[in-house]
Amino acid sequence: MRTSEQFSEDMYQYLDEGGSRLSYVIGGAEGLPPQLKYDGYENYSPSKKGKKKGGGGNSGANRKMLSLSSMTFTHQFARTLLMEQIYRASEIRRGSGYHK
Repeated sequence: MRTSEQFSEDMYQYLDEGGSRLSYVIGGAEGLPPQLKYDGYENYSPSKKGKKKGGGGNSGANRKMLSLSSMTFTHQFARTLLMEQIYRASEIRRGSGYHK
């Protein structure tokens, strides 16, 4: 599992790599469909070298997997949790004390 500080660092690195564009996809109770998964991204760290390129409908997109938890959440709660982590990441980057 990643800490909030690591999530913040990763998120801003992804934004730098992606030209200020970043998308999150929340899977269902069984996770993401196989066509959205790519081998090697379950434990992706942006510091690792050798990015793989995705395929399918978004050809050439870099895809990284993130798990919010090993527990199952409702879609509404997962969205809320992800939004809070994005806000927390921005506050960590800003240097505020919100995340402590």
